Amino acid sequence: MRKTLLFPLGALTGACLTLLVSGPQGGLWAARAAVGAGTDDAYSQLNLFGEVFERVKASYVEKPDNAKLIEGAITGMVTSLDPHSRYMNAKAWTEMQETTSGEFGGLGIEVTMEEGLVKVVSPIDDTPASKAGIMSGDLISKIDGENVQGMTLEQAVNRMKGPVDTQTKLTIVRKGADAPLDVAIKREIIHVRPVRFHVENGDIGYIRVTSFNEQTTDGLKKAIASISRDVPQDKLVGYVMDLRNNPGGLLDQAVSVSSAFLQRGEVVSTRGRNPEETQRFTAQGGDLTKGKPLVVLINGGSASASEIVSGALHDHKRATLIGTRSFGKGSVQTIIPLGAGNGALALTTARYYTPSGRSIQAQGIAPDIEILQDVPPELKGRVDTIAESQMRGHLQAADGKEQTGSQSYVPPEEKDDKALHAAFDFLHGVTVNAAAAKPAPKTTVPN
Repeated sequence: MRKTLLFPLGALTGACLTLLVSGPQGGLWAARAAVGAGTDDAYSQLNLFGEVFERVKASYVEKPDNAKLIEGAITGMVTSLDPHSRYMNAKAWTEMQETTSGEFGGLGIEVTMEEGLVKVVSPIDDTPASKAGIMSGDLISKIDGENVQGMTLEQAVNRMKGPVDTQTKLTIVRKGADAPLDVAIKREIIHVRPVRFHVENGDIGYIRVTSFNEQTTDGLKKAIASISRDVPQDKLVGYVMDLRNNPGGLLDQAVSVSSAFLQRGEVVSTRGRNPEETQRFTAQGGDLTKGKPLVVLINGGSASASEIVSGALHDHKRATLIGTRSFGKGSVQTIIPLGAGNGALALTTARYYTPSGRSIQAQGIAPDIEILQDVPPELKGRVDTIAESQMRGHLQAADGKEQTGSQSYVPPEEKDDKALHAAFDFLHGVTVNAAAAKPAPKTTVPN
């Protein structure tokens, strides 16, 4: 059983290495013959690994734990692939399943590892981390006074987790701040409600999608149904879907969310190493909004599944994109369970392409109308997201120039949110940044 996700974070590889080392000699030679003599160097390196493993076991100053040695080797191998592939031991795999189900314990932050520190990709709305002022781009250098340097991502995440109502102290390194910040946060059960909505001005349906977990599509359908009941169709001028700082999630949810606004057509295709691995995902179910105008808000924190949705709706001329350039994560991770007690791999297996056939890897999606927020003086220089192109070991762009990060700041008060008001004005027919609002050249979209 495999599950495909679109992670904005990660690290991975190695079960194949364990199998090759421990398999019978006949199986090893059969595999060698199947792939050709050109791979002899790989098997020589496996012999080297075996020799190092035995040396460590025999000569290390203290008796090492064999399981920890193997797990460390697997983790190190996988982290060398790209920023989003990773190995999860049994505990981490269980926690990942809880996360994608939409309910888990902790602080409420999406994190990755960068240069030995834990980096905040995005705080989740209405969680302890968000309320404590944790920001996208913050680096966590210490957890309860212990240096993060030297920990794996899983170890650091486990340190931040704990019993509900207990407190943890994070030391934050923030770009532009004169000194590290100590932030005390009380742990809670995190109930990720991925969709929030309300009616704006009596004639616009505003829908905020914060993540793509197993509950997202149902939440979106309920939001559209509720707005349709509350506002007569002749008065409803359109919808705003807010995907800003949404770090992604499940591929199937990205497809079904896109389908809620499309009558038909391709949503996304994924292409692996071999041509026969190409998969195409098409819209199912029809446009639940009955063709009402749609604006999608994106920014530098909109990644992965968020980019699939915005890319599909944009290519089909179904939505106008407003905000800043998205993160640029155009790869798909497949979850591969490794059997009872062995955890799972989150392995980058494909790039994804928008309906027009474009890969956004390390480039992101540019909005039709770029709107920069007014950033408070104390936050200036700290609100640009590090993009996919700036992550160490990232997959290179398929073609074209790689793009750096863009603004990810969203004002806490709606009255100060320039992008949101631009979306409302656009739906009301008010010209917004007319020079930037010129329609993009038409491209052929397969249906």
